[in-house]
Amino acid sequence: MNAPLETAIEEAARLRGCLNDLVVVMAIPELWMGSEPPQIISTSLHVLVGMLHLDFAYVRMIDRDGRSPREFVQVPGQPELTSQASEITEALNRSQGDDYLKWPPNARLTLGGAEFSTAQIRLGLLGEIGVVVVGSQRFDFPSRSERLVLDVAANQVAIGLQQAYLLHEQKRIAGELDKRVAQRTSELASANEELAREVVERRWAEDALRESERASRLIVNTIPGLVAILSPAGEVEVVNPQIVEYCGRSLEELKQWGTSDTVHREDLPRAMLALMQSMASGEPYEFEVRLRRFDGVYRWFQVRGRPLRDTDGRILHWYALHTDIDDLKRAEEQLGLNEAFLAEGQRLSHTGSFSWFVDTNDVSFSEELYRIFEFERDLPVSLGLIATRIHPDDLPLLAEKIERAKVAGGELQYEIRLRMADGSVKYVHTLGRDANHPDGRREYLGAIQDITARRLSDEALTKAGSELAQMAKVMSLGVLTASIAHEVNQPLSGIITNASTCLRMLGAEPPNLDGARETARRTIRDGNRASDMISRLRALFSKKGVVAELLDLNEATREVLALSSSQLQRNRVMLRLELANDLPPITGDRIQLQQVVLNLVCNASDAMADVEDRQRLLIVRTERDERDHVRLTVLDVGIGLQPHVAEKLFQAFFTTKSTGMGIGLSLSRSIIESHHGRLWAGSNDGPGATFAFSIPRDQEHAADTTSIEGDS
Repeated sequence: MNAPLETAIEEAARLRGCLNDLVVVMAIPELWMGSEPPQIISTSLHVLVGMLHLDFAYVRMIDRDGRSPREFVQVPGQPELTSQASEITEALNRSQGDDYLKWPPNARLTLGGAEFSTAQIRLGLLGEIGVVVVGSQRFDFPSRSERLVLDVAANQVAIGLQQAYLLHEQKRIAGELDKRVAQRTSELASANEELAREVVERRWAEDALRESERASRLIVNTIPGLVAILSPAGEVEVVNPQIVEYCGRSLEELKQWGTSDTVHREDLPRAMLALMQSMASGEPYEFEVRLRRFDGVYRWFQVRGRPLRDTDGRILHWYALHTDIDDLKRAEEQLGLNEAFLAEGQRLSHTGSFSWFVDTNDVSFSEELYRIFEFERDLPVSLGLIATRIHPDDLPLLAEKIERAKVAGGELQYEIRLRMADGSVKYVHTLGRDANHPDGRREYLGAIQDITARRLSDEALTKAGSELAQMAKVMSLGVLTASIAHEVNQPLSGIITNASTCLRMLGAEPPNLDGARETARRTIRDGNRASDMISRLRALFSKKGVVAELLDLNEATREVLALSSSQLQRNRVMLRLELANDLPPITGDRIQLQQVVLNLVCNASDAMADVEDRQRLLIVRTERDERDHVRLTVLDVGIGLQPHVAEKLFQAFFTTKSTGMGIGLSLSRSIIESHHGRLWAGSNDGPGATFAFSIPRDQEHAADTTSIEGDS
């Protein structure tokens, strides 16, 4: 939750508490009916001490009969202590003077060796009744809301004391009246006149009481909230204008709230149950409901009810305060939703967030980060605790990053290893950035992602790719072994035969020199043929970088087919060449392009291995293609291609062969694309399939051979 929202929530809570305190304070006069001034003061001090958590409350009341002022003291958890009253009086007179009318509203007071913040409130309009002094050891006492509660409480106490004086005076006058009636029967006329005067005074007292009630009602009506007064049975008796204005309904309509739509129908059963339980137990109630506004819109309200009791403990009224919390409710719901989204997103992405205060090293982890580090959820996090999870070899890196952040600030980004309690290793990526916290401290906010799976998969993929490339080369070499042996064996056999013939011709009488020379030339030709063949094979299977050259695709194709002839013969494949005579030269890597042709020819031969009902025909064709390209096509009459297979043929590791590895066509496509060409496949109209590639013929679109490697 961000700071503005927290402040708003605290302010709302403080305002609700203040309003509740005001309601309680305004309800206190009902407890004073018929009470004497000491009891009024004692009750008021007890309520203020408990409500505002005071350390003491003191009253100096001026006696109307001219006697010495009376003093009262109340401290938490103890009855009235008259012994402390004199100590407070002496402390006040010593620090602020004897005239309480000149005391400041707020002051610091030393009492018993302790320092207190005090607030002084006069009783009566001009302080003619006395003064109230309350104290707390909190330095910021009193707050504005506490001052408001104290002012209202002092006003209520003054009204209560005035009422008590009036009642006392009424009792005194009534007693004197009875005495005069008994003693001065003969003076009936004057007694009647005196009685009339007493009646007027009594009416004046009643008017004063009614004025007090009116003042209390005025306070309720001016409270910035929706207030209702209920009977002991829970029936609505009075509502302030704010409720009428909000609901747009009269008092009589609001009395029927239990059967109307004033309360949302989904919230009504819960509200009724809470109210009935409170009426039965006499305990305060509190619940949240949606109330219908005058325009039909429902808003959330917090409803809090408190009973007003008489001196005998009987409930006279219930005061209910309705506080609009709709904005707060929606903010809390949105905050909860955002937090849930964030937690789920962190869980799915294996990313946790952290906060680190640089000056104090205070660290906080999100829930996902606790899971990544495998810490107990309630365990306080510190840099020392984090270090216990860092791989020993990476501790210097962590120390370097922390020191750099403290000195230079800026962005943090690095990868580090964690060693868990079971000895396993995790890889994490950390990203953080410093910022100024609202309180002025330097704070790093960041995220840590568990990248163990990605690192392990990258390593495994790299290793597998290397192994597969080598295996593919070895497999290709194994397939060609027989052909190589056959092709190399032919020139070697010719060399031996020619050498033997040459010896016989030279040993004849006379020696046949012309024949020997011709035989020697044939021997040299066969030796060069074998040497060229071995050189091409060595380049094909070596890791040496390649060099682009201008080449004849027909010639390169014939060389590949010469190497493959033995395999084709063993598989009983009939080869038909349809090489274009006017084929233009191309620029490319001879060995790589020959590897693609070899792969297509071998695949076509394997596709016809199980064909028995027709001749195993393999057609290799070259021709001009559109856009100044040259095309090579390999057609077979094998098993053909299924539609769903054709889409996956060029994917790495996909194969239809039981012994295949699925990388030949993928590598072939990479080679052709590096030559700015394309490789594709399709089914024939009859049996079999067709594979073809097309590459540009001119030098301008030649392959970028600097990026081509020979170990495909």
